[in-house]
Amino acid sequence: MDYKYINQLLDRYWRGETSLEEEDILRAFFSQEVIPAELRCYVPLFRYEATESKADVLGADFDAKLFSAIADRKPVKARVIPMTQRLKPLLKAAATVAILLTLGNAIQVPFSRTNDDPISNYDGYYKPELDNGTNVAIGDSAMVDTLQQSLAEPSNTAAMSDIK
Repeated sequence: MDYKYINQLLDRYWRGETSLEEEDILRAFFSQEVIPAELRCYVPLFRYEATESKADVLGADFDAKLFSAIADRKPVKARVIPMTQRLKPLLKAAATVAILLTLGNAIQVPFSRTNDDPISNYDGYYKPELDNGTNVAIGDSAMVDTLQQSLAEPSNTAAMSDIK
């Protein structure tokens, strides 16, 4: 027997071009007992649709069960989240970035030292080869002493005009 029409309906079914009536024809065909061997692989699909559509119907008491389950539950209250809790991830990220930048700068210091700068080479010990004979503290105190002497003795009027 030639099942050309059924094969054409199956091809259209897989492309999604069949109507509801044509799908009913396919279901009726595959619900028969005698089906050719080349079409037996499609039998579970069409018989499954016939049996499952009846089994998936909801019962009449479904709504009552659903509403009673909803009524039995306690309402969920919204939690109040303080501002510190909201900002905690942002503060953690900022602290991490600050630590990384600080460590990055601290690591670069040993590599950027030059031998010409006596302050960056200072390790806490006196090194006579770095001393060029000037002392900052003495220079500052000498200037203060000079100013005090000039204010105490107004004999030099030219120096007084420079100070004011």
